[in-house]
Amino acid sequence: MNYLAHFGLREPPFGITPDTSFFYPCRSSQQALNTLLVALDNGEGFIKITGEVGTGKTMLCRKLLATLDEGAWVSAYVPNPNLEPRALLFAVAEELGLGLDPALDQYRLLKGVTRALLDLARMRRRVVLCMDESQAMPLETLEALRLITNLETEKRKLLQVVLFGQPELDSKLDSESVRQLRQRITFQHNLQALDEEEIGSYFTHRMRTAGYAGSALLTRGARTALFQASRGLPRLINILSHKALFLLFGEDGNVLEKQHVRAATLDTPAAQQPGRWSWWPSLDWGRAD
Repeated sequence: MNYLAHFGLREPPFGITPDTSFFYPCRSSQQALNTLLVALDNGEGFIKITGEVGTGKTMLCRKLLATLDEGAWVSAYVPNPNLEPRALLFAVAEELGLGLDPALDQYRLLKGVTRALLDLARMRRRVVLCMDESQAMPLETLEALRLITNLETEKRKLLQVVLFGQPELDSKLDSESVRQLRQRITFQHNLQALDEEEIGSYFTHRMRTAGYAGSALLTRGARTALFQASRGLPRLINILSHKALFLLFGEDGNVLEKQHVRAATLDTPAAQQPGRWSWWPSLDWGRAD
């Protein structure tokens, strides 16, 4: 019997690749999604979503794109905007399916993107550009992005931009050279980590989504240990839960206890905190037949 069969699962419940079928609407992520939908409906120019590493920014971005009506919206997604201005323009053109010549200079690229935005507006199609990892964007590229959004009708911008980034994005936006862009950010939200109660619900949600139909697996002690080790960060919760469940499978068990989470923590450098559980034995991945 393998790991999935042991727990009656169709698929792994705690993968770290963002999968919108596993999206969990905790308080902060649901507030962020609501903020995004309201801001886009209002035709605002720039929206900013920040959060620490592992809080679920990419998952939120993909959930937003999956939520938008494809008949009304054209979406563009740039996962790594650490690009110089011309390269960013070409990336946007590619996302819009323009098929522009890569040899075009920045001026002609901007002109081609502008023409496409006007054409989409005439067809009553709205365009949103989602920029992940925006804290990596050079200042001159941020300014070039602002220039793309200058076009507008009497009602709304022709291009709306959502910036997803780590807290360092705020420091970058404090630069005097991008003050005009900073003033255009009318909606923003900071993603928070999950609290202990939410972690229990998050764990159950992902297990049920993956096909688990048994009784409650996570004990209160395991939930507390998971909260303390993960600090409420979804990415760490996934890593630790996967390892703890694998250990439980190795024992042929059906109840996840705090010792499983503690052992998983010792096998996960990002979850370790000085002085905590240093006495706990190393994780043993074997299973006796």
